[in-house]
Amino acid sequence: MAAGLPWGTARAQAANTIRIGVLTDMSGTYRDVNGPVSVACARLAVQEFAGRGFDVELLVADHQNRPDVALNIARQWYDRDGVDAVVGLAASSVALAVAELTREKNKVALATSPATSDLTGKACTANTLQWVYDTYMLAQSTGAATVRAGGDTWYFLTADYAFGHSLERDTTAFVQAAGGKVLGAARTPFPGTTDFSSFLLQAQASRAKVIGLANAGTDTVNCIKQAAEFGITRRGIKLASLLMFLPDVHALGLQTAQGLVCTETFYWDLNDRTRAFSQRVRANAGQVPICMIQAGEYSAILHYLKAAADLGVRAAKASGAETVARMKAMPTDDDAFGPGSIRADGRKLHPAYLFEVKKPEESRGAFDYYKLLQTTDAAAAARPLNEGGCPLVRS
Repeated sequence: MAAGLPWGTARAQAANTIRIGVLTDMSGTYRDVNGPVSVACARLAVQEFAGRGFDVELLVADHQNRPDVALNIARQWYDRDGVDAVVGLAASSVALAVAELTREKNKVALATSPATSDLTGKACTANTLQWVYDTYMLAQSTGAATVRAGGDTWYFLTADYAFGHSLERDTTAFVQAAGGKVLGAARTPFPGTTDFSSFLLQAQASRAKVIGLANAGTDTVNCIKQAAEFGITRRGIKLASLLMFLPDVHALGLQTAQGLVCTETFYWDLNDRTRAFSQRVRANAGQVPICMIQAGEYSAILHYLKAAADLGVRAAKASGAETVARMKAMPTDDDAFGPGSIRADGRKLHPAYLFEVKKPEESRGAFDYYKLLQTTDAAAAARPLNEGGCPLVRS
């Protein structure tokens, strides 16, 4: 649209426009928990922020869960297309690569989907925020609860990349701290593994009481389905779905998923605000299950835009690090997560909820899949600030 404008007008228009790139998985393993619903949540944030004195544009790209593809897109966005912030990122390997590029270009990375706790640990930067959850939180909530329920011997099925390794590491620490033992692990190639039968049989042969699924998306769904087909859970072995989302439960169906526990930081039916938010999303996205990652797109973009308005568009576009610093200084509050804050290491703080999947007869309607078991408050849900090794944290 700007191509037909006089050069000075187009330049002035660009100077008053914040551009956000939604860099996500639109076609692969994590599509159902990112994908079009994440884009709908991002658009909702932009729509609700409109009229604050500057324009906002969204770009969307599919990185195919490949760091090289993601880096090429992000570099083009930063260097050629004037993108000021990227959001989403989906895979941890993608997030770690893009975070470093974002630091070099002094832009903003809002990691709403990646789980690795290294993003706020040894790999933290002044330009990146981890918004929704991390592997420490998952290990503490789901992993520790499973040990307390008697699951004191574990065997992991681990997605063989940064996310899976981080989740296995953090969960192992909680299992061992509680007096449990890890009997072994199988690393499953990512992406591309669809048949988990041999890995599940290895886990069964270990005689562990718990098979810890250190994977996500369709990998988790396939593991649970195939474990049911092999009758593994009927032999008294428990599946610990360390990262499972509402769309995964929807794909499995309550008959298969009932009784599984999982941790999310958002559920559409938690309170009046989450129900109102979900209704607004579904007005554009259709009748779809919404998970914490997708809600995180809305929440992170909304707070970023508030900070850009507070700082001033010119200053926000000039320095991603300054914009992130302003985001950390401002309290967060939105309909998806309620009030919260952001720590010095870039970790967004809000409560974590341990859910159990309902039995079919307990569900009252569409997407009524969870019952709340416990709530971990915001401070306790995150790794202690001085334990992550983030160089931004002063001892």
